[in-house]
Amino acid sequence: MTAAGKTVLVSGGTFGIGRAITLGLARRGHSVVAFGLESPQVSSIAQNAIPGLRELLDREGLSAELMEADVSDAADVAGVIERALARYGRIDGVVNNAAIGPLGTVLDTDEALFDRIIAVNLKGPYLTSRAAIPHMIAQGGGAIVNIGSGAGWGKPNMAVYSASKGGVVALSAAMAYDFFHQRIRVNTVIPGGGGIVTGMSLGRVGGEASRFGKGAAGTAAGRAATGDDIANVVAFLLSPEAETLSGTVIDVGCFAQQGGPIPSKQAP
Repeated sequence: MTAAGKTVLVSGGTFGIGRAITLGLARRGHSVVAFGLESPQVSSIAQNAIPGLRELLDREGLSAELMEADVSDAADVAGVIERALARYGRIDGVVNNAAIGPLGTVLDTDEALFDRIIAVNLKGPYLTSRAAIPHMIAQGGGAIVNIGSGAGWGKPNMAVYSASKGGVVALSAAMAYDFFHQRIRVNTVIPGGGGIVTGMSLGRVGGEASRFGKGAAGTAAGRAATGDDIANVVAFLLSPEAETLSGTVIDVGCFAQQGGPIPSKQAP
C-alpha cells in the first residue's frame, strides 16, 4: 500500500460499475478487496468476471484481492473482512455497490424474488457496513460510499428495486448520523445518465447492448455517464479532500429524480 493509499472493500466489485471502481481505486494506489459472485444472478448477465479483471490488473501492473463472495451472506462477508485484515491489516473504506435489479410491479414480483432483491440491495450494505465499522472506529475513522439509484425515488415497473434503493438512501443518512462522532463518513452516489453498461442493465434488454440507453438524457457533459465517472466520484468521497462530507447524495448523471425528466434538446 502506498503512503496515501487506503484499504477499501468493494462489493459487486468485479463487473460493471464495481469493476470500474475497483480499477479506479487500484490506479490511485489503494489496496482493494473486490468481491462478487461468478455465477449469473437474476436479471443480470454478469458472470465469470474475476479472471478478466485479474488479467487487466496484471497488464497494468496493479494488484487487488478478488474474491467470490455473496454480499447477502453474513459468513461470506466475514470472510471478506478476514481476508482484508490478513493481507492489509486495516479497513479504511467500503463501497457498497452489489445489486440486482429485476423489473416488475408488486403484482408480478413473487415473494422469493422480493426477498432476494432486498437481501442483496439492502441487507448487503447493512452486513458489510456492520462488519467493517468496528474496525474503522478502532482506527479513528473511515468512509462508506453506498451506490444508490434514481429508482430510489420510485420508477415505473421497478417496485421492489425502487424500494430497496430508497432504503439505501435512508440507511446511508441514518449511518451518517449514527457514526458522525466516530469520524465515519457515509455518502450515497447515484449513477445516472442512462448509458452505464452493467450486468443488470444488459440483463434488462436480453444482453443486447444495441437496445440499451436509447433516448437517455445523458449528462451535462453531452454524453452518457460511464463507470469511470462513478469511480471518480467514489474515489473523491473516500479521499481526504472529502473529509467534511457525510450524509450527502451525489447524482452523477441526469438528476431526473429531483423533478422529472430532462427536457429534450431543442433543435436550433
